[in-house]
Amino acid sequence: MTQSGAARFPRLLAAVVAGSIVAQCAAPAQAESVVKLPPAKLDPAVNAKRATAVLAGGCFWGVEGVFERVKGVISVESGYHGGSAATAKYELTHDGKSGHAEAVRIVYDPTQVSYGTLLRVLFSVIADPTLKNRQGPDVGSQYRAAIVPLDATQRQVATAYLAQIGQGRYFDKPIVVPVESYKQFYRAEANHQDFMRRNPSNGYIVRWDAPKLAALKRLFPDMVRPTSAP
Repeated sequence: MTQSGAARFPRLLAAVVAGSIVAQCAAPAQAESVVKLPPAKLDPAVNAKRATAVLAGGCFWGVEGVFERVKGVISVESGYHGGSAATAKYELTHDGKSGHAEAVRIVYDPTQVSYGTLLRVLFSVIADPTLKNRQGPDVGSQYRAAIVPLDATQRQVATAYLAQIGQGRYFDKPIVVPVESYKQFYRAEANHQDFMRRNPSNGYIVRWDAPKLAALKRLFPDMVRPTSAP
C-alpha cells in the first residue's frame, strides 16, 4: 500500500499492523474498555414484534458483529449516518468532513430485547462513551459513538441512560456521547456487511473486535444467541 493509500484507508493499515502484532503475541487481545453497566432504569415495554435502532460505536465491523449475536436481534446492517447521500461512501468519510458516522441499523424484537438493553451492550463492551470522535485505534468524527433515536420514546431512554451511567460514575471520565437527530441511514457497501462474521481471521478483527464479542459472552451470557442473526 502506498503512503497515500494508507492515509485514505487508515483501518486497512491498522489491520495490517494489528495482524502483525497478533501473530507475534501469545496472549489473546483484550477489549479496550469493558464495564458491566446496569440495566436502564427507564426502559418502557414496546408492544411490537419489530423495532429499529440506529447506533454508532466506532468501526461498524465490530458494532455489527457484536449486535448480530444478541438475542432478540433480527438483523444488523452497517452504514453511514449524519451526512448527505453524496458522501455516504467509505472512501469519502475518512477525512472527517462528511458529517457521517459509521453506524449500524438494528432490527430487533422488543419482546426479547429492549432498546435500553441495546444501549447497555453498546457501552458495556463495544464503545467507550468517554471518548469523543474516536474509538480504539480509529480517530475522527466518522468514528464517534452516538445514539440516534428514531422516536420520542427512544430519545427519552437514551437521554436517561446516559445520565444514569454518568451519575453512577462507572467511568473515570465524563460521558461525551451525543444524542443525534435522525437524518438518513445509508447502507454501506456490500463488502462491509457481515465483515466480522465473514473475516474472523482479519488482523483488525482479531485485535479490536473479537475481544468485544468475547466480553459480551463473558459479561452477558444470557443475552448471547448461539449463531449470528440472519
